[in-house]
Amino acid sequence: MTSTADTKTLFLAKLIEQAALLERLISLIPEEALDWRPEIADAGDSTSNRAFSFAELLGHLLDCLSGFCATLYAAHPDQLAHFGKLRERPVNHRCEIEEAKERLREYVVHIEEGFSVLNEGDLPRLLPTVFTKEGEAVLTLLLGNLEHLINHKHQLFLYLKRFGIHVSTSDLYVFR
Repeated sequence: MTSTADTKTLFLAKLIEQAALLERLISLIPEEALDWRPEIADAGDSTSNRAFSFAELLGHLLDCLSGFCATLYAAHPDQLAHFGKLRERPVNHRCEIEEAKERLREYVVHIEEGFSVLNEGDLPRLLPTVFTKEGEAVLTLLLGNLEHLINHKHQLFLYLKRFGIHVSTSDLYVFR
């Protein structure tokens, strides 16, 4: 990539890189460990205070990816009208490993399509959200979704480490 690449192209490249790292981490989860969850000190017996299981974390990672599609759809609803069907797909559910990898790839295809209709002028445009009636800039929403995805990718990394799977810094970052 040259130094003349635009913001959306650079952002998409970073997002695709993160998705590839995430798919690699997902592939390290042992099938028999899907219901494993780390113990959290002082969590009590409340299910609302307990950590995600691997399977629940996979379902939440799909929710993270769907946020990109929702933002792109909101920016270009006419051109991306078929993205509406993605809302019918479950997220935040107990998810199997193969489903997570397949759906991750599916979201990446949709995200690439969404970025293909996005232009630089869209990035500062405000979109209303459930949190701010006056709206947030498209770029701010995309950055927030990237932060959400990366934080939960790191959570998966820590789960694997606590479960005893060998992971290293190269599973979190691409070194150039």
